[in-house]
Amino acid sequence: MENTKSREMAKLVIQALEDKKAEDIKIIDISGVSVIADYFIIANGNNRSQIQALSDNVEELLGKAGYPLKQVEGYQNANWVLLDYHDVIIHIFDKENRLFYDLERIWRDGKLVEADSL
Repeated sequence: MENTKSREMAKLVIQALEDKKAEDIKIIDISGVSVIADYFIIANGNNRSQIQALSDNVEELLGKAGYPLKQVEGYQNANWVLLDYHDVIIHIFDKENRLFYDLERIWRDGKLVEADSL
């Protein structure tokens, strides 16, 4: 079941992504279909620098709030950066890779959540 901590983390992630102008932010509640996390948050940036800035901002905001980063993947290439915070997993793509991997389709059994309902 989805918990308050996950919701708070997701809110911070959305704020961090919006601060750096992420595009097409999607929040998928996967707590009912998977044990790996409560939320997937998917967004994209326009280039490597922006994608890295989005990642950095998420790390900074969640770090200040006391949420430890479990793992980060893909930061150097920055065509798909994965930030794993246990209950919340953030995927930041460039446009091409987002279309190619289409996580929204793969995780369509999860519930799409509006940011303001968090």
